[in-house]
Amino acid sequence: MTINLTKEEKAQIISSHIKNINYTKYNLEIDIIQENAKDTPSASALSNFNEQIDEADNQIAALETKLAAVNALTE
Repeated sequence: MTINLTKEEKAQIISSHIKNINYTKYNLEIDIIQENAKDTPSASALSNFNEQIDEADNQIAALETKLAAVNALTE
C-alpha cells in the first residue's frame, strides 16, 4: 500500500524547513551582534557567520523554488 502526501502536506513540510532555516539565520545574526560587542571582534568569526547566512539564503531560495513547484501541482 502506497500513501502519497497531499500537495498541502508537502507544502507544509517545505515551509517548516524554511522556518527552521530562518531560525538558524536569526541565531547567526545574534551571533554577529555578540561578536561585535567584544572589545576585539574576530574577523574570521564574523566572516564565518556571514558565510553561513549566505548559505541559509541559498537554501531558502532553493526551498522556495520547490514550494512554488509543489503549489503549482494539480492533484
